[in-house]
Amino acid sequence: MANNEKMSREEAGRKGGEATSKNHDRDFYQEIGQKGGEATSDNHDKEFYQEIGQKGGEATSDSHGKDFYKEKKGGKARNNY
Repeated sequence: MANNEKMSREEAGRKGGEATSKNHDRDFYQEIGQKGGEATSDNHDKEFYQEIGQKGGEATSDSHGKDFYKEKKGGKARNNY
């Protein structure tokens, strides 16, 4: 990119994310995720979570089909940490 060209938002975001990733470990991301979750919880009620859960379930059903839910995925199969 030439010096007189502006960087796109997408490129700036990607570069910023890469720089942050180099400077922080997994614990950092877990901590900020937890803080974000707590802030969201403070600002929204039970209905908010029900609505986004329903939307997510519908999107998953649309993209994977009804048989997706018949497969067993719980417990150790989903725990990759």
